[in-house]
Amino acid sequence: MRRGGLGGPMRLAGKPFVGMLSPMGSIGRYMFRSTLGAFLITLVSLTVVIWFTQAMRDFDLITSQRQTLLVFVGITGMIIPLLVMMIAPIALVMSAAHVLNKLSSDSEIIVMNSAGVSPWRLLRPFLAAAVVVSLLVAVIAAYVSPRSLRELRDWGAHVRADILTNIVQPGRFTTVGGNLTFHIADRRQNGLLVGIFVDDRRDPNEHSTYLAEQGEIVKTDTASFLVLEGGSIQRLEAGQRDPRIVTFDRYPFDLSQFTGGTQNVVYTVREQYIWDLLWPRPDDALYKAQPDQYRSELHDRLATPIYPFAFVILAFAFLGPPQTTRQSRTLALLGMIGSVALLRLCGFVSVIVGVRVPSVLAVQYVALFGVIAAGLWQISRGHALEPAAAVAKFATAISERISVATS
Repeated sequence: MRRGGLGGPMRLAGKPFVGMLSPMGSIGRYMFRSTLGAFLITLVSLTVVIWFTQAMRDFDLITSQRQTLLVFVGITGMIIPLLVMMIAPIALVMSAAHVLNKLSSDSEIIVMNSAGVSPWRLLRPFLAAAVVVSLLVAVIAAYVSPRSLRELRDWGAHVRADILTNIVQPGRFTTVGGNLTFHIADRRQNGLLVGIFVDDRRDPNEHSTYLAEQGEIVKTDTASFLVLEGGSIQRLEAGQRDPRIVTFDRYPFDLSQFTGGTQNVVYTVREQYIWDLLWPRPDDALYKAQPDQYRSELHDRLATPIYPFAFVILAFAFLGPPQTTRQSRTLALLGMIGSVALLRLCGFVSVIVGVRVPSVLAVQYVALFGVIAAGLWQISRGHALEPAAAVAKFATAISERISVATS
């Protein structure tokens, strides 16, 4: 007799199957490990792809400071916790569906059901995986994600507050304070700046224009200079028609007043810790200005750890009950995907609309606990959720038409 992925039908019916009587037998532990393994692979793959698209936005800021690739990864990696928090429930339902589909394909679910294993015992490993993912999501939502986003904002504020970072971007006119403009034609690998143009209108009595063939930025402990080489200065005094032109071999242009550390950064609602949302400070100006945003964000954080449980129960309700190999699981899989997408969309809409209509925030809790209750009831029946007969007939008709067209 053919052996399945978990040891085959004959082994499941023998003594090794007694292990299932324990709270987490050998087969249960196998299902638990398989689910978490697939979850990690899916989570890492999706996170890396999405992180890469987001990281490219800050690539110019990294290269302008001539930092290493490790610094680039470290800085842009600050957004990864937020991505993990959003992707983890989706990765879990995908991994649960993969494991359930594998068990069904190998007829393991049918054998275990014939041996008297209740659906609740089969559901137990998936719920254990949901507990792990839920704890991960809760910790990230409460502290890790806000902390990482704060670090990212602090770094971005520091970079954008430093004029030395902005003026070394070739082909870009950078204006500071509305009366000082920088432009360079190119920046070499060794940090040498080529084709430098500086327009200085800070003094109302004198307009100065600096042109230089090349230059470099020199930083000391107390000052920063743009050292110009091989150029000229055109000074036009107020009331004069002709400018005075002065040529130079080397000229230090003082940039100290435009450099500085991180400015007074105001963190957004998403960058607040969970306790800041629960107990906002009375003197919090952002809370006074956006109390509705605080409330909506708080409920979004509180509901996030519930999604892994709802998704796993949905997956098991559609794919967990025993089905013969002759029964197509495609419609059940599509039904699971549609239900998961609809539930998550309901949560997004609830959080967005709840900013203006606070009562709508309760919709996501009703949807989550409603799905959990309905899913557990369906699992207790021991039958898979079947799409409506009309949908099944429609899909069959489409398949027949495709078969006729291709034959």
